[in-house]
Amino acid sequence: MASIPTPSQTTTGSDNSFARIFGAIFSPKPTFASIVQRPTWVVPVILGCILFIAVVFAFTQRGGWQSFFQKQMADNSRVQQMTPEQRDNLMEKQLKYAPMFGYFEGVVIPPVAALLVAAVLLGIFNLSGATKTTFKVALAIVAFAWCPWLIHGLLSILIIFLKDPATVDLQNVVASNPGAFLPEGSAKWLTALLGSIDIFAIWTLILLGIGFSATNPKKLSFGKAVALAGAGWLVFILLKVGLTAAFA
Repeated sequence: MASIPTPSQTTTGSDNSFARIFGAIFSPKPTFASIVQRPTWVVPVILGCILFIAVVFAFTQRGGWQSFFQKQMADNSRVQQMTPEQRDNLMEKQLKYAPMFGYFEGVVIPPVAALLVAAVLLGIFNLSGATKTTFKVALAIVAFAWCPWLIHGLLSILIIFLKDPATVDLQNVVASNPGAFLPEGSAKWLTALLGSIDIFAIWTLILLGIGFSATNPKKLSFGKAVALAGAGWLVFILLKVGLTAAFA
């Protein structure tokens, strides 16, 4: 009599990308072991694009751009030196092109970011001698390690529709990091630093550790994998904070 597969077997052992998305969130260890053996990456990246565009669409429909740019202009000394007519013209252009630019970013940023992060982490892990894997495997690990951000996108859409659009910070819709609680007028470098210490970023880092440790479980422990991935993340944070401080 044929055995009936259990729910965990059908979810974590499946090549179905949608099943893997749920597996990466709820049962990451066997899911990433399956991903390493049979790497796929397209579906989570496409979903990332869709949710990115959906967030921009929701923000546009709710009329949030006006208050968003008003806050940015209030914090910009160069803009404050403009005449009222110049500020009005600037606002008009921003309101016209911001949604289109946002949609363009939604198409470009998720795949490009996945490719770049996969390339960087592949170099870190392979050059360190911790494991030897391929770019396709690294890209699959990165794509599914970012699944928590799909939850972030859904929460963002919900918040945009529930809150007054004038109170929504498009750069930090979900208050999932300490930067969201800084008072207005705080140093931008500090906002960038604390904004990087995000619950979803830490969750992703943990999944990256699980994923890359699955490429060589006998040699590469979860702790070491998290440390190596975290080193790359730390460099990114330092660059982000440094650039913010330099151009603020």
